Amino acid sequence: MNLPHQLPVAPPALPNGAMRVMNLGGLGEVGRNMTVFEFAGKLLVVDCGVLFPEEHQPGIDVILPDFSSIRDRLQDVVAIVLTHGHEDHIGGVPYLLRERRDIPVIGSKLTLAFIKAKLKEHGISPRTVQVAEGQSKKFGPFDLEFFAVNHSIPDGLAVAVKTGAGTALHTGDFKMDQFPLDQRITDLAGFARLGAEGVDLFLTDSTNAEVPGFTTSEEDLAPAIDTVFRTAPRRIIVSSFASHVHRIQQVMDAAHRHGRKVAFVGRSMVRNMGIARELGYLTVPRGTLVDFKALSNLPDKKVVLICTGSQGEPMAALSRIANRDHMIEIGEGDTVLLASSLIPGNENAIYRVINSLTRLGANVVHKGNAKVHVSGHASAGELVYCYNIVKPKNVMPVHGEFRHLKANAKLAMRTGLEASQVAIADNGDAVDLHNGKISITGSVPVGYVFVDGQTVGGATEESLEDRRKLAEEGLITVLAIVDPETSALAEDPEFFVRGFVHKPADFSPAVQAIEKALGSAPRSHSSEQLEALIENTVSRWMHKTYRRSPLVTAIIVDA
Repeated sequence: MNLPHQLPVAPPALPNGAMRVMNLGGLGEVGRNMTVFEFAGKLLVVDCGVLFPEEHQPGIDVILPDFSSIRDRLQDVVAIVLTHGHEDHIGGVPYLLRERRDIPVIGSKLTLAFIKAKLKEHGISPRTVQVAEGQSKKFGPFDLEFFAVNHSIPDGLAVAVKTGAGTALHTGDFKMDQFPLDQRITDLAGFARLGAEGVDLFLTDSTNAEVPGFTTSEEDLAPAIDTVFRTAPRRIIVSSFASHVHRIQQVMDAAHRHGRKVAFVGRSMVRNMGIARELGYLTVPRGTLVDFKALSNLPDKKVVLICTGSQGEPMAALSRIANRDHMIEIGEGDTVLLASSLIPGNENAIYRVINSLTRLGANVVHKGNAKVHVSGHASAGELVYCYNIVKPKNVMPVHGEFRHLKANAKLAMRTGLEASQVAIADNGDAVDLHNGKISITGSVPVGYVFVDGQTVGGATEESLEDRRKLAEEGLITVLAIVDPETSALAEDPEFFVRGFVHKPADFSPAVQAIEKALGSAPRSHSSEQLEALIENTVSRWMHKTYRRSPLVTAIIVDA
């Protein structure tokens, strides 16, 4: 089994007739999915998504794939193929198109509608190519064929990438729901037909590889959702992903059956559901959807609000409601329905929101206490089924944390593949397909690219460490008047303290440490060097005296 590793050198030049696959995100994590295929000097990008920040990344909006390894080859990119419209697969597209705006963007009707709306906010008019299952398109040396897959959003596609080196089949996110709400099942017959033709590399969704059996059908949620609507005494607030059209459809239908009116809350929810409705992916029963302002004229037992924030995102509507920072006020008897899964890393934020809502008097219904969500990803039984019908020559698990990738690899080997035919790669690893065999031949640097407001890539791990220190340890600013001739203190420095229980007077013993450090400093030191010396001295004194590590800044004024 080709295990992930950090090779010391970049991958060699690609041999003639070989195809290279690199993931610039999405391996070892759930998010920022981006796969790059290389053949005959050209590049094909499949998906370009974002990763949402965790608590230890304060102030960060989203995290992008690292484009640095292809930045000087953007003219070689023939297209971006989008498998579906979730943020972890399309959210990074605006940032890639900022660097080259004319790259064709390929996707299904709904996926392109979502990305066009997103790109409009960035002031970008993309070149788009709409495709559907059963169609084939050629871009440069890549022959592409598209297959229907079902997921937790309509219009998902798997894509076969055919080159002179062989055929790769990328599933995107998928499951094998036999009773999907839109009656669009995963094209297993197409997978089998492609398998008979020969699949040299199978890139498979790994998210649920540890889960035995088959993923529950979407339609099996209807009874639990109906119970919520039948028993809720007052308002119902539903929180879901802004792209989860299937779940919103179920909520709409339940509201209509129980005589309730629905309003969308949040810009992305209003935008996406408007697109889905316009394109016919969301059917709204007559008279069910109303403007948010109209709800004030209705009794609480007739009201349903659908908003974002199911992952505990601090700026999303549900978190603001829980923090009493929203026009919607939760009260005793309200019911909050979290109609989504817990993305790894978001658990603490989600449970914090649940606790806050419960404290305010709401009855919070979630996956942990009711059957109100099913996964959009294939479980182990479905993956094995696909391996047996596709019969790939080689496998590369994608989309998942390392444990998911490893579990998926083991499933592939249980179906008969040898360890040498399965590559568990890290982000940045080059997996080459040459003469029907795969190998990890090198790696390129791939780091987190942080989006902080309007700034892309400006935030670093070092600046985030400063933010964490500010939040957890506080801030000390030392104002020192120093004789420029002797580098000695002209008078005792002042300490300005934020985030401490201690008073500035408590820091007077640190003056001796500062005097001693300055006394041993060469007189040739610049003001910047003396400031750094004072910062380091006070930091060491703080840790020794109070066992704290605050952010320390020093300002020197010449006497």
